[in-house]
Amino acid sequence: MMDSPNAFRLRVRIELLETPRAMAAKDYRPVLWDAALEDDLRQLLRLAVREDLDRHHDWTTGILVADGAAARAIVAARGPGVVAGMAGARVTLEEYDRRIEWRPLVEDGAAVEKGTKLAEIAGPARSLLTAERPMLNLLGRLSGIATLTRQYVDAVAGTKARIYDTRKTMPGWRRVEKFAVRMGGGSNHRLGLFDGILIKDNHLAQSAEQTGAARATPAEAVRRSKAFIAERLTAEPQLREFWESMLVEIEVDRLDQLDLVLPERPDVVLLDNMPPDVLREAVRRRDAVAPEVELEASGGINLRTVRAVAETGVERISCGALTHSALWWDVGLDWL
Repeated sequence: MMDSPNAFRLRVRIELLETPRAMAAKDYRPVLWDAALEDDLRQLLRLAVREDLDRHHDWTTGILVADGAAARAIVAARGPGVVAGMAGARVTLEEYDRRIEWRPLVEDGAAVEKGTKLAEIAGPARSLLTAERPMLNLLGRLSGIATLTRQYVDAVAGTKARIYDTRKTMPGWRRVEKFAVRMGGGSNHRLGLFDGILIKDNHLAQSAEQTGAARATPAEAVRRSKAFIAERLTAEPQLREFWESMLVEIEVDRLDQLDLVLPERPDVVLLDNMPPDVLREAVRRRDAVAPEVELEASGGINLRTVRAVAETGVERISCGALTHSALWWDVGLDWL
């Protein structure tokens, strides 16, 4: 099905936001506003409708507002921030009443000031009153994520580091929250367990527990993972694009582990909880042995420390705070 004009413009804007990611030869799949994301959102919104109405009605509105009355309103920013969720707001209103008209005045990813008019809405007054809070909740949550992400992106400007999200998202909300990260100028880490191989210490420990053998070494785990992908490329040629884009990433927390895995050429090495002086040494060792391998810093990074981490020379910085600690962005409805 062809994109609508509005969807096409949004997709073009999304592609423009891909520019910083062009630095990486291989990366995790970006979260786009597509049919899968919209389907996830509609599932969430149906729960939201059930929360507010159960299988009954908005009694207050039904008592006080005449059936057939029409209304108009402006969606307005109550403070400065980066907007995300405009397309989602439209979908939210559709779930309540397809007769509601939604006219966006800004695009996702736009930085706005307090008082900025974001959209105009019009339609049956009863429906607008019933849908108001879920629509504002969506915009507040996603714009809060985009706003915080932009602060991290601005903090590392001028370095080669890119800001990545994590899987620390609200259950069921991952696609929409990761979309909001991208609207703030951030990059997406793997969407789920299905689209990336990320080897952590617990994987190595459990491989030993199950086999009774010696604990697998990080280097061995990388070799095994790359061999598995090579096997799938042969066994499933129809999925060649999927397997060729699969990243192999491994987490290390010591420099001696880094030395062991670099000759195996994983796509990314995640440097866990390393201070800046150790990160700089990790970059030096990587540059000497396998400059094509990207380094990702993670663990306890915040807005006060992210610049120092970026200046060590790592290419990636992943921050769970983008989604688990973003403040609600204040957005409201002004009735006309």
